[in-house]
Amino acid sequence: MPDQTVEPTELRADCGRCFGLCCVALPFARSTDFAIDKKAGSPCPNLRADHRCGIHARLRQEGFNGCTVYDCFGAGQKISQVTFGGRDWREASKEDARRMFDVFPVVRQLHELLWYLTEALTLPAARPVHADLRRLLERTEEHTRRSPEELTALDVGAHRQEVNVLLLKTSELVRAGVRGRKKERRGADLIGARLKGADLRGANFRGAYLIAADLTGADLREADMIGADLRDADLTDADLTGAFFLTQPQVNAARGSAGTRLPGSVTRPVHWTP
Repeated sequence: MPDQTVEPTELRADCGRCFGLCCVALPFARSTDFAIDKKAGSPCPNLRADHRCGIHARLRQEGFNGCTVYDCFGAGQKISQVTFGGRDWREASKEDARRMFDVFPVVRQLHELLWYLTEALTLPAARPVHADLRRLLERTEEHTRRSPEELTALDVGAHRQEVNVLLLKTSELVRAGVRGRKKERRGADLIGARLKGADLRGANFRGAYLIAADLTGADLREADMIGADLRDADLTDADLTGAFFLTQPQVNAARGSAGTRLPGSVTRPVHWTP
């Protein structure tokens, strides 16, 4: 395992070290994912004084499915404890509170990139680009520790594009090791697709729309899942062993079962069928 500058645990949300930033900074609209409308910078009515969710155990029953599939990749605690040194937005000035909310989506994007870069460094097949990945990992981590003013001015899109070039190369190197013809489904519209039992090993699902797709029993080993929309996709008994660039929010948005095989980087959602 190559040296890393970011511990994987720091790329997972730790709500106990955050001041409920995602429940305040982000907007949402009444829909199948949210029961109410909420403006950016306005606290969710379910947010308690201790920064915990008052209906956390009943989010899906109360119509807040969107909350159960969201993950800040550790950006919340980074902003709360590092960027603003442990200051609570409730006790800060209005200007400082606004700055906290403004930088939250910026740091969240950076932490998502850290997640992908950290995972790429664990893939033996990507060894030819490990040095470049490590340099970008270090630079991305440096960005997350900048001042609020510097974060607000940061061109995250340009940085994301630079990272994406290496992630694409990583994907090519990993999938090249899979025998046989690999499916090229980058950005494909596979909404509701019938892929039950399909051989999708080493496929490229980068940015693909797999909403409500039937992937029961499908072989998704060593598939590139970066940015794939898995909302309501059926992963019952599917094999995602070795699938890479798969995040917890993607898995949370899908449906699955005890027979679904997942890579070690993600955990089985509690709402999946036993």
